[in-house]
Amino acid sequence: MGNETGMGGDGGAVVDDLMRYDLLVESALKHVVRMALARVQREGLPGEHHFYIAFDTRHPELRISGRLKEKYPEEMTIVLQHQFWDLKVLPEAFEVGLSFGGVPEKLRVPFDAVTGFYDPHVQFALQFRQPTEEERALIGEVDAEAPAASLGERPAEATVAEEKDGERPAADEKVVSLDAFRKKT
Repeated sequence: MGNETGMGGDGGAVVDDLMRYDLLVESALKHVVRMALARVQREGLPGEHHFYIAFDTRHPELRISGRLKEKYPEEMTIVLQHQFWDLKVLPEAFEVGLSFGGVPEKLRVPFDAVTGFYDPHVQFALQFRQPTEEERALIGEVDAEAPAASLGERPAEATVAEEKDGERPAADEKVVSLDAFRKKT
């Protein structure tokens, strides 16, 4: 998708996307993968869910054994279903133990290296392209500017107000109504 999008204000010209929405969307979708794995770390795989995760084995921060790197020089797909252990989800990567040909291995896969995620139980799939070094730097800048929060937790400054007994929350509770953005029919 590059950094050119849609039609310009004149209805026909392609414009430069200086916001790089393509990178923002990819980063957000990788966060979906991170959150799914974080849930599995906390609770285990629910029901019949299981994951196929493909990743670029050339990524400089990937940690796999030499024999796996030799066998899969460009891309590798792992399955998280019945036999995996020690799943640990970090902000920038996940670690997991798997057995390959009866040999136990510990992998550390940066989310930047992930090229695909698929949960066949619900036919949910995401595919990612590998960002350039320049794009990785831009993604890093965006992630650094985002509010810090641990996986699965709301940032401390966020406030969620709930209606109680039909009452509206107080005005000072920082409530944003989505009704203002909904299309009126």
